Amino acid sequence: MKRREFLKGAGVAGVAAGAAAATGLATPALSQSREKVTMVTTWGRGSFGVHDAAQRVADNVAAITGGTLEIDLKANGELVSGTQAAFDAVTSGTADAFHAAAYYYIGQHPAFAFFTAVPFGMTAQEINNWMYHMGGRALYDEIGEEFGLKGFLAGNTGTQAGGWFRKEINSASDFEGLKYRMPGLGGKVISKLGASSITMAGGEIFQALQSGSIDGAEWIGPASDESLGLQEATNIYYTAGFHEPGAALSFAMNLDRWDALSETNQAAIEVACAEANLWSHAQYLANNGAALERLIAGGTRALAFPDDVWDAFGAAAQEVFDENMDDDLFKRCYDSFSSSMAASSGWISRSAGQYTAQRDRVLGS
Repeated sequence: MKRREFLKGAGVAGVAAGAAAATGLATPALSQSREKVTMVTTWGRGSFGVHDAAQRVADNVAAITGGTLEIDLKANGELVSGTQAAFDAVTSGTADAFHAAAYYYIGQHPAFAFFTAVPFGMTAQEINNWMYHMGGRALYDEIGEEFGLKGFLAGNTGTQAGGWFRKEINSASDFEGLKYRMPGLGGKVISKLGASSITMAGGEIFQALQSGSIDGAEWIGPASDESLGLQEATNIYYTAGFHEPGAALSFAMNLDRWDALSETNQAAIEVACAEANLWSHAQYLANNGAALERLIAGGTRALAFPDDVWDAFGAAAQEVFDENMDDDLFKRCYDSFSSSMAASSGWISRSAGQYTAQRDRVLGS
């Protein structure tokens, strides 16, 4: 049922109910079936930001549908454990949906990376522009159909930190031999610099970093990193990274299960995810500044990568992109993504970018 038809039908029903009330006739009860969708996540229950975004989707769906559609949220370890297990559970039908970062699944297809973040890619605002207005939605549907999924953006961490290291990074050669937690195409980039790229769930990072089984890790940003206690494992923190300038989170549902939903419930999920996407990004921006100040006050050294390291990141990133261009879907995602990013940034840099630079200059901040 189209939204316009639904609203028209709702209006007719409202008039009929009003007439019944006016004439004293009993209004027949409307039968509303209840449905449950089991959603697994790659986040530990209570994990700042990421679990909050998943919970927001579930809460939104309950509110929109009046409880007739329930999202039964299973945090990491409650039904399945690990990042890959969430994908496998949903594609096999063991679970109905997952909330995760799509780039965890570049082993299934490298194009999944575009729907979380790619090196030197889009900010949160830019990826929203692409997904909602500039071709990204159709491409996400296309890759979803290949794997039996229907996905929506359902959160965004904003610009992520470069991460925590057990030693300073003074040149690109310092990555040689490092064991570093970084998933997605960013992990492929640091592998080009001689590091071993490791993917692990957020809840595993602290112990691995503290024990020395890894030499460093990126997670998200100050608020999330502080909540994991990563500052207790090392005090060397790079506050800007190349790998996730606006990392999107995804709700993805088994496509057969999605198709079995009513159009009303499908619309409820889509709207719930869109609201969570906006709310999540604001949550990170509202909390990261204060969290960083607490980290610094506690002894964390907030550092920046040297320019030549950024240059090495850029050269390696282009190699990673070039290695995947033989795949048609990857190339079409890359071309669409790049075109959208250029179009968006052209205006943003000349408007908001210039404004914030002048605001900081005038106010001295």
